[in-house]
Amino acid sequence: MNKVVIMGAGRVGETTAQILAEQEICREVVLIDIREDAPQGVALDILQTSPFFNFDTLVRGSNDAVDLSDADLVVITAGIPRKPGMSRSDVLDTNVAIIDGIVDDILRFAPNAMILVVSNPVDVLTWRVWQRTGWPRKRVFGQAGVLDASRMAAFIAMETGFSARDITTLVLGGHGDSMVPVPRFCTINGVPISHFVSEQRIQDIIQRTREGGAEILALRKNSSAYDAPGASVAAMVDAISHNRKRLLPCVAILQGEYGQTDIAMGVPCVLNEEGLAEVVQLELNQEEVSSFQRSAAAVKQDIDRLRA
Repeated sequence: MNKVVIMGAGRVGETTAQILAEQEICREVVLIDIREDAPQGVALDILQTSPFFNFDTLVRGSNDAVDLSDADLVVITAGIPRKPGMSRSDVLDTNVAIIDGIVDDILRFAPNAMILVVSNPVDVLTWRVWQRTGWPRKRVFGQAGVLDASRMAAFIAMETGFSARDITTLVLGGHGDSMVPVPRFCTINGVPISHFVSEQRIQDIIQRTREGGAEILALRKNSSAYDAPGASVAAMVDAISHNRKRLLPCVAILQGEYGQTDIAMGVPCVLNEEGLAEVVQLELNQEEVSSFQRSAAAVKQDIDRLRA
């Protein structure tokens, strides 16, 4: 991949840009932000780490949407962050207006790009971007499940003492309190986590995963999470840039999968050089189906607000 543009030079955008540059996942990273000089400062700071991390990725900052031109992928991180006590839905009204403006710029300057949505509420905003662009779903998708799954894996590692490298987890549904961690598909080097962790502790881990973002927000007090979100975005970009055909939980537009249509939800997806190549439909049990449907209903409530 040649050029990735990150809309929003806040903490998530900055962390994402740093990882993309360090790992040379693309040739050029451009940060665009409405705050004068802010993205230029972020870009310069990242470039000055290149002697330590031995990369020659070009990193630039801009306040002009024209720098979207020729982007292969646009990552949208812009928007107001949550504050303690706020839900992701609480920021919807403000962030949808910001996202609409960004999408209009993308349509004007980067009509052939793919779009990766990170801004919250990510499920609803991914749907909004898809609706506003009119593009096929393979070009519009969101980041949430990769982050939620990584949080769950970290909690399992903390609980068991096993290496996080050997832990595989799966989280479906909306990115929020209604997310659906699926312990049946969670393993430690192929062994189900139920072999090592009691049912009660698994339920505790599931609940902590659902509250993972809120926990960090409460601890930081002046900032929501940005390290793990940035790393999650970079993992998705890497899968696309290098055509890895990775199976990752992403926010995808559903077209009948899992009994849902005209909605964006977190599901297992295959990412390759074309973007979201495939939605993988799992055989869920009745409890998992019910949880997924409840999560979908919560996302639909917010989508209906945008239709009104």
